[in-house]
Amino acid sequence: MKNHSFSARDYDFVEYVQANNWIGGEWTPSASGRTDEVFNPRHGKVMGTVVISNASDVEAAFQAAKAALPAWKGLPIRERAQILYRVKQLMEENLDELCWLLSHENGKTIDQARGSVLKGIECIEMGASCQNMADGGQLDVSRGVNCRVTHEALGVVAGIVPFNFPTMVPLWMIPQALVAGNTFILKPSEKVPFGSMRLAELFKQAGLPDGVLNIVNGSRDAVEAIVDHEGIKAVAFVGSTPVAKLLYERGAKTGKKMLCLGGAKNHLVVVPDADQALTASNVVASYAGCAGQRCMAASVLLAVGNVEHIINDIAERSARLSVTDEVGAIVSLESRDRILHYINQAEAEGATILVDGRKPDVEGDGWWVGATIIDNVKPGMACHTDEIFGPVISIIRVNTLDEALDIENASPYGNAACIYTQSGHVAERALERFEAGMCGVNVGVPVPREPFAFGGWNDSKFGHGDMTGMDGFFFWTRPRKVTSKWAVQSDQTWMS
Repeated sequence: MKNHSFSARDYDFVEYVQANNWIGGEWTPSASGRTDEVFNPRHGKVMGTVVISNASDVEAAFQAAKAALPAWKGLPIRERAQILYRVKQLMEENLDELCWLLSHENGKTIDQARGSVLKGIECIEMGASCQNMADGGQLDVSRGVNCRVTHEALGVVAGIVPFNFPTMVPLWMIPQALVAGNTFILKPSEKVPFGSMRLAELFKQAGLPDGVLNIVNGSRDAVEAIVDHEGIKAVAFVGSTPVAKLLYERGAKTGKKMLCLGGAKNHLVVVPDADQALTASNVVASYAGCAGQRCMAASVLLAVGNVEHIINDIAERSARLSVTDEVGAIVSLESRDRILHYINQAEAEGATILVDGRKPDVEGDGWWVGATIIDNVKPGMACHTDEIFGPVISIIRVNTLDEALDIENASPYGNAACIYTQSGHVAERALERFEAGMCGVNVGVPVPREPFAFGGWNDSKFGHGDMTGMDGFFFWTRPRKVTSKWAVQSDQTWMS
């Protein structure tokens, strides 16, 4: 098999390849015959193409996964985990290539790309370690009677992932699903198919049997075929809230397990005693990092009382950011225009554009929005309620902590929230009231590191449990309870 190695080691534009489907260990064109263009956002130019699959392609991937299931499931969990150790090693050996590929197809700066690939490697490590934590437990519950629990593979399962972390988010799912004994079908975002393509090749190089991991590229038709397929026993999804809710309901009707992570509107609360330097630098990194295209990005800053000195510091740091080297590109022209629309609308509604990133000084035809701060926002404005998914933060000024928490609580989302303070009492008050599944104290992007699991509340998540950590392992398995007795007991009770 010829690997699709990526040669670029800088931001200069290069053309790449067509991303086909990965079925049964081979690259396969789509039965639909359709393709779409894949753009490099930094240059606004086509770098390759991707096949757009239909239900026939999903069925082919399912049959390959089904055929590979008995042998893969039959391996001891430690042998399955050995594949993950080898994948980790190969990812580390090919780190520069994976990072530059991610930067070119997604628009991230190279530092952002490197961070996300390294986080993906952490997920591989977590998946491999599940072999040491998968013991279901056992107990002698009565005279001569033993009960034990095992965690059994579901069968053929699938994951549908977004554009913003092409390498990391697939690795939220694949390691735990595979180590549990399942076979897997991945549907990447059609905007960024190449990172998953290279992952598939590294898994094969690591010794993963053909058919255990399959990739079906495409858009809505492929997604619906996966969710509707009666043979696929579980589906995990990461994307927007409207789609997450729709797919959760649709998949649940077929009887499959569904876990769908949606969007976010993450609120940061800044109180007067917050450390100025720590808070300002952290807020800027939270809302502007990765061009704000992450569900953990800060979106609303609730300024409590007199925190003008901190807001001024945030504004000064934001204005100094290099859009090309520190913010990153916007993934598509449509996304850029949507972000600009929200900024323009806020200004028209009376908000103040404290730092304006609408016209960044960048050469070329790429898609860019600089760091933008919208001040004097009123609750209920679109820039406050809607997920903008760009390097934009809206400031709402309030008089008390309780007023700030009431605003945070009113959001239908519940992904993340953060309090900036030097007071343990204030931090605990906020943590007790935040309506969010992932909370930070002086940490504006409170992503849990392994082994802690990733997942929000309310309209940010549909389904039970979280996506990563041991929760992820449990999602891809079902518990079998075994009760055993091997001899008649002379001192029987009413139980035995």
